[in-house]
Formats: sequence, C-alpha cells, structure tokens
Amino acid sequence: MTGEWREATREELHTYYTETFPDQLDSLPSFLTASGPKQYAIAFREAYPIQKQNAPDRSFIRRDTWQTSRSGDRTSQQFDSRADLVKFIQYPARYDPAQGNDYALVDPDLVEQPEPRPDAVYYALDHWERSWVLAVDIDAKDIAAQRASSETTGETGNVEAEHLRTTGVFDSPPKGYPYAFEDIEQALEYGFTAQEIFEDDFAAEETMVVYSGQGCHVYLLDTDRGHRYDEQSREVINDLLLDEYEIPIDPVVTADRRRVMRLPYSLHADISRVVQPIDDPGFDFRTEATPDFLQL
Repeated sequence: MTGEWREATREELHTYYTETFPDQLDSLPSFLTASGPKQYAIAFREAYPIQKQNAPDRSFIRRDTWQTSRSGDRTSQQFDSRADLVKFIQYPARYDPAQGNDYALVDPDLVEQPEPRPDAVYYALDHWERSWVLAVDIDAKDIAAQRASSETTGETGNVEAEHLRTTGVFDSPPKGYPYAFEDIEQALEYGFTAQEIFEDDFAAEETMVVYSGQGCHVYLLDTDRGHRYDEQSREVINDLLLDEYEIPIDPVVTADRRRVMRLPYSLHADISRVVQPIDDPGFDFRTEATPDFLQL
C-alpha cells in the first residue's frame, strides 16, 4: 500500500493538515516562521468565492506575513504566531488573515459549497529575515521529456505526449504520469550534484535539498545581507548548472525572486507524498514520503 501513487481525497487532505502536519512543525527549517517569508500561499483544487461581489472565485491565494507601506516598510503583521499560520493552512476560509478585505475568502458558513482544503501550500523565497533564499527546481517531468525526445528524435527539445507513449513513460510506474520513478531518482541525483556545486563553487555554508514530490528543490541559504543575488548572478547560476554541468533545472524558478515554493512537510496532493528535506539521493520517495493515511 505504501507504493500507492494517487491523488489525495478532500477528506485525506483535511486529515493530513489537522492530524499529521502539526507533528511536523518542529522539523521545519528554522527560517520558516510566521513572520520570516514575505508571503505564504495556498492552492485549492476547486475555486472558492471571495467577499468582493461579482469577482471571480480564487483557486490560489497569497497572504503577506507583513503588510507594507509604499516605501516597503513593515506596517502590520498578518500572522501573530505560527499557530495562526497553521490554522490558516488547516481552515483557510475561517482563519484568513485578510478578513475585512474584499479579497478575503468568504466565510464557509455563508456559502453552500464545501469549506476549501489546501491542495498545496507554498511560501515565498523573497524573505524578510534572510537576504535571499535562492532555489533551483529539478522536475522529473522535464527529465522524462528530455529522455523521450532523445530516444524518439535523437535530439533534445519539445516533446509531445506521443513521444512519452512511444517510449513507455506513461506505462512505467507510476502508471499514467508523464514521468517514471527512474526520472524522479535521476532528479534527486541531480539535486545533490547541484548542492555540491553550491558548496564547492559558491562556498555556500548552508544548503538544503528538498524532495518536492515530482523532483527536488535545491536551496542556497544566505544570511549575509552583503550578498544580493541580482538578475545577473542568477543568470550565471542558470548557465552554470544548465550548460556546464548539464543539470536540467527550470531557469525561470532560479530567476524569479518572488517565486513561491512548496512548504516542507506540506502534502503534494496530486500524488499523496510528503514534501521534505532529504540528506541522501537514495531517499525512497515511494515509502519514506508516504503520509499516514496511506499506511493502513
């Protein structure tokens, strides 16, 4: 059962965030506080109404850890504590810190549709307490596409679904997904290579590799406010990893300072696996990232 690879149900999402997730809070990286990142964000499987009349429903919302003035100075804190943040993740509409604002989620007691559950939880790399949290994204889908394109056309580049079928990607475990388990394994190996590059080439003192569900995120964590990874620096990192080391990262993620990334110990609901920091490329995501609701 632990190898099961499927979408989490609405009930399982609620169980995970109310019963399992609170036990993981002490394991969160120390910089992930209620006031550290500039924003937290939640995605919903189905769009949910907001208080502003005639405005479209929302399937993705961002909430600031602090509101700011036009000059960028902090004006008011939206989460008073980690407990407030956790309540928002568990019951986004009931504990929306934007309450009183037109864009706050509607009170679930006032609408007929079910109370929203988080399909994914994110935090912003643009940070209040650190200079930068720089991350690269290595996705198994990109590795599978590259592999399929190379096997069918002899070249790397755009790949069609037919190429994935021809090369057996859709029929390989996990069946029906646009990548195979071997592509996730390859992504993790690339992730630890990228971590070594950060440590050796950039003398990074603090790094982190996170299993993201369908690949990995590699972080370069910097507390030195003299280090500002500007656009040019990020392009250098992209070129180094893509061209010199041939690691298939998503360059847009590296370049975007306001990017949100999956929160460690949140649930990747599409596959029912727990996002988490890892120490070894041999990490078995099929069993070691299995949430309690699949371990029955």
